[in-house]
Amino acid sequence: MTKSEGLFERACKVIPGGVNSPVRAFGSVGQTPRMIASAHGAYMTDEDGNRYLDFVGSWGPMILGHDDPRVREAVVAACADGLSFGAATKREVEMAELICGSIPNVDMVRMVNSGTEAVMSAIRAARGYTGRDKIVKFMGCYHGHSDALLVQAGSGVMTAGIPDSAGVPQGCTKDTLSAIYNDLSSVERLFEEFPDEIAAVIVEPVGANMGVVPPVTVKEQENQTPGYLEGLRSLCTKYGAVLIFDEVITGFRLGFTGAQGYFGVDADLVTYGKIIGAGMPVGAYGGKREIMERVAPVGPVYQAGTLSGNPVAMAAGLAQLTILKEQPEIYEELNKKGQWFFGSLKQIAKETNAPVQVNSCGSLGSVFFTSEPVHDYESAKTSDTGKYADYFRYMLANGVYLAPAQFEAMFLSAAHTREELAEVLELVRKYFK
Repeated sequence: MTKSEGLFERACKVIPGGVNSPVRAFGSVGQTPRMIASAHGAYMTDEDGNRYLDFVGSWGPMILGHDDPRVREAVVAACADGLSFGAATKREVEMAELICGSIPNVDMVRMVNSGTEAVMSAIRAARGYTGRDKIVKFMGCYHGHSDALLVQAGSGVMTAGIPDSAGVPQGCTKDTLSAIYNDLSSVERLFEEFPDEIAAVIVEPVGANMGVVPPVTVKEQENQTPGYLEGLRSLCTKYGAVLIFDEVITGFRLGFTGAQGYFGVDADLVTYGKIIGAGMPVGAYGGKREIMERVAPVGPVYQAGTLSGNPVAMAAGLAQLTILKEQPEIYEELNKKGQWFFGSLKQIAKETNAPVQVNSCGSLGSVFFTSEPVHDYESAKTSDTGKYADYFRYMLANGVYLAPAQFEAMFLSAAHTREELAEVLELVRKYFK
């Protein structure tokens, strides 16, 4: 028995399923989780000493790679001042100023402790601002595990084959309306049916929890009709609803201004997750002043968090975000690397006649084991999860750590070299052959 197997056996006795988040489970790929002991640069090492080139990156926030020395030094310095105060600090002000001074349409921001909290709070703010109850979400988009949003939610729920969650009262989801990602007409129909009842439309601007599914853009439309995100913006403006971009994945990854800047579409509220803490537990939601000033203590929308804006997490996030803002060439190179790497995967699939689809956007990507193009939740579900599991085991055995589920993304970092990625491409070519 390996050390990882022994630790997992112990974990199963005291932790449900042996993991503290379902996305860490290896059940769908027929293995037990590797217990990670350390991570540096583009690599992770497990308790047995096995070293893996990592394409999970703590589920996205490690843009600079693991354990960047500049981020680590900022954290160590912050720890010397104390770990937690439960009081206002200079660092949270600096973080808020950095975000509000850089991101389109974010006039004010509130720190929280996770992406789930950020989304839950943003929706409450949107409802308080509009005086309406209903929200529109998209099938296959995951927005955290709050009750109202566990409806056709993609990600770990999708992998487990559980469409919703036990323990969620029916009343909690009665005002949640589901639409089809990349299908504006499905949203239009909901607005026509409930013209004065929809408080908000919440969307992952790039779907990343049913695998990576980019939005249809204007230039991809043959008749030059609005792109998907542009269309959502128009509908929300027309009907007086709040447009929320869930940028827990895309924020500060596609570029410093996130999906809003990348696609040139303005949201009313934006949510962030661990990316603003360089991987530490943190989140935030922000947006237009008139909406955010509805939040307590200045407004009637109550939301609180005893440890929100934790000084150590703020120090880590400030270090990473400052580097990224001052060195925009990091994004330029990262997105070029992503275009080359995922484009090469697509070419290999074509050359080997492998029945797979490769979707990508910037440094995000996915390999789907289906012959059908993937553009929404239903087409994503045609993927053969058994074939993905076999592919995952092959890659892991060859030192490449992928997400242990078909419907999660691959994340590149500045620490991945082209030489390392070229070796991965050769592994994939051998597998597809």
